[in-house]
Order: sequence, then C-alpha cells, then structure tokens
Amino acid sequence: MAQPQGAAQPRIVAIGGAVTEILFALGLGDRVVAVDQTSRYPAAARRLPDVGYARALSPEGVLSVGPTLILAMEGAGPPSTMEVLKQASVPVVVIPDGHDREAVLRKIAAVAKAVGAEEKGRALSAEVSDDFAALDAMVKALPERPRAVFVLSASGGAAVVGGSDTSADAILKLAGLTNAMAQIKGFKPALDEAAMSAEPEAVVVMSGGGQVLDAATVFALPAFAGTPAARDERLVALPGSYLLGFGPRTPRAARDLAAALHPGAKLPELRARSWSAEPDQ
Repeated sequence: MAQPQGAAQPRIVAIGGAVTEILFALGLGDRVVAVDQTSRYPAAARRLPDVGYARALSPEGVLSVGPTLILAMEGAGPPSTMEVLKQASVPVVVIPDGHDREAVLRKIAAVAKAVGAEEKGRALSAEVSDDFAALDAMVKALPERPRAVFVLSASGGAAVVGGSDTSADAILKLAGLTNAMAQIKGFKPALDEAAMSAEPEAVVVMSGGGQVLDAATVFALPAFAGTPAARDERLVALPGSYLLGFGPRTPRAARDLAAALHPGAKLPELRARSWSAEPDQ
C-alpha cells in the first residue's frame, strides 16, 4: 500500500501489541493515531488514544479517531465489529497471529506490506532472525530444561495456567523450559492435585498492566503450596506484552526468561537494537 508521492501519510489505528511494536520498529510510529489496550510498547504508544481491548472493540471507538488504515491482529473483535469496520470506507488489514519464529517474521512482513515499507520490513526481519538464531544457540547449550508453569490469574483460590497450544507454552519452550502443565490445552484452571503432581520448579507470571501476582500470592494457592517452586520461591515476572506479545522482541523475552531460570548459565545479552532499547514496564 505504497503512498503516492505527495500523498498524505496514513492515519493508522494499530490493534494488537505486536502490530504496534512492529510499526514503531519500522520507524512509522508517527503514523499511528490510536492503539488498543494491549499496545504497551514503546512508551509513545501508551500516550496515544486507546480504542479499547482488542477483543471487545466498538466500531464507533475505532472510527472516531479518523483512521485511513486499520491494522488488526488476527483474533481482534468481536466479529460484528470487524464486519462493520470492513464495510466502512477505511481499509482493514488483518495481520496473521502465531507464536513461533516464523509467525513473528510473518507479522513483520504483513505489517510492512500493508504500509508500503517492504524494504524496512526486510531489514527488521533480518535483525529479528539473527536474534532468534542467537537465542537458539544459547538454549541448545543449556544443560537442563526446568519444569515451569505459567500462571495467568488467580482468584477464589484457583489458578488459571497456560497449557499446550498457548502463547505461554510457546515462550516457555523458546526459553528452554518444560511446560509442567502441557497436559492441559489452552488457558484453564489447574486442578490442585494435577498442579502439585506436575512438580513445577518455577512459576512464571506477567507484571505490569495491573497484574498483582507475587510470590506470596501464588505460593499460598493450594495448587502450588507443596511444589518445588514454592519450596525454592522461584517466581519470575516479566511484562505481559513483552512475554506473550510475540512481536520483534520475542527472542529477548525468551532470553531473559531463560537467564532467570538458568542462573548458572550466565547467558549473554542479545545484540543491541534501536527498536528494543527502551525499558519495558
């Protein structure tokens, strides 16, 4: 969607944290006029108008900022909203989702194509590919695969954990960890007996965005009170969009998770990139 010479720059609504990160990494953040609630990085994105949660959008909210292009991560909705947006006079491009190296590169290529920045997209993809290769080399050299469980939330004494076929499962694998709750599919409440028998050695949670899961809260839950993770008080918290966003910084998130749970490995930092220099929150 290259812009004719002299044409006005597009006014982009970015829906999905990875979409927003990619646009800023491409150097096109000045074209983004609004984002959704999952767009937490970089800080400039958090200062933009918020059109709501990615899966609970209203057509009026999205269109009220006067976009000329809407880039939405696959799964944005509800479907009725997406139908209204697609029938409006504003182009809507749906970016394919996914939770592995290939999926991240597909997202970059799709966003770059949508905004006519294919060359910049190829350059970004090359940097991210190098980061994944460096991560892969680190993980292959690790001597063990600790058993970890990702806890999404906890209320009423029950923990919702990330099983197989989830972004949580994918990031654990990228970090050289074994998902202790892989027998569950999706994000679901963990039965106390199943969680204890899985014997996780560590618990991973999200920080920021109103998350309040700390070690005292998690290890007081019956599901984890008697586990090796509770005994050693091994809990790692990383920003949610960083950990589960599967945007350009995914190799860095996996590296940081691996370093936290393999403290003796002394993993090197990934190469500095201009688009990942800003601290997360």
